[in-house]
Amino acid sequence: MTPGGGSGPMKDCEYSQISTHSSSSPMESPHKKKKAAPKRKWEVFPGRNKFFCNGRIMMARQTGVFYLTLILILVTSGLFFAFDCPYLSEKITPAIPAIGGILFFFVMGTLLRTSFSDPGVLPRATPDEAADLERQIDIANGSSSGGYRPPPRTKEVIINGQTVKLKYCFTCKIFRPPRASHCSLCDNCVDRFDHHCPWVGNCVGKRNYRFFYMFILSLSFLTVFIFAFVITHVILRSQQAGFLNALKDSPASVLEAVVCFFFCLVYCWSLRFSYIFDQLQSNNK
Repeated sequence: MTPGGGSGPMKDCEYSQISTHSSSSPMESPHKKKKAAPKRKWEVFPGRNKFFCNGRIMMARQTGVFYLTLILILVTSGLFFAFDCPYLSEKITPAIPAIGGILFFFVMGTLLRTSFSDPGVLPRATPDEAADLERQIDIANGSSSGGYRPPPRTKEVIINGQTVKLKYCFTCKIFRPPRASHCSLCDNCVDRFDHHCPWVGNCVGKRNYRFFYMFILSLSFLTVFIFAFVITHVILRSQQAGFLNALKDSPASVLEAVVCFFFCLVYCWSLRFSYIFDQLQSNNK
């Protein structure tokens, strides 16, 4: 400062507040790039499946017959509980609707568990794994890597002292384990593949076979249960007012009896699956 009180060059010196949020800070990059969130496996799944609830539910792409199964079970059971159970609980015992309700919820639980579960899909080989495996096969067979596709290849391995042939899947680029097969509808290799069931909207394999078996068995019991007590309902009413009047008084019973009659074929199917399950075989085998 000069003696005259004037301010020299220091007058023009002013302090400015440093912004701590400035993007031009030397410690920070001027342009921050947001990292893309990694995709989950179900989002890049190569098969023909549909996923719901963030990948927790897995179903086949064709689910129309599955919804038909739901409608048939819900409508038939609903008619039984609405029109037959009130009369039967009054004339016979209140345990009839209770037992029917337990069977109904068990059937629905096993059906949804079978339909929404991963049947045992085997992961496909990565591009590096597939290239390495193809190179090993070409070296072993002495063939070149041209556009010619050789006939189905097999690989022999020893399991529990027995020689087992593993088949090569050209789609998944893997050697399938024993009892595994490729589903043409879902385009996946499924471990212990039994069959693709459109009624449940999913393949039946290692991870949901037990639930499928319990669904078939419990559905058979529910069908026989409803059919038997619908006939009982009609007989009791016919003893009071005649057969034709009994049918007029309870027209829903006729529809239930017709549906259950065809569903009784499921009981024969369940006996077949009981034999297969006991023999530790698959329907595909």
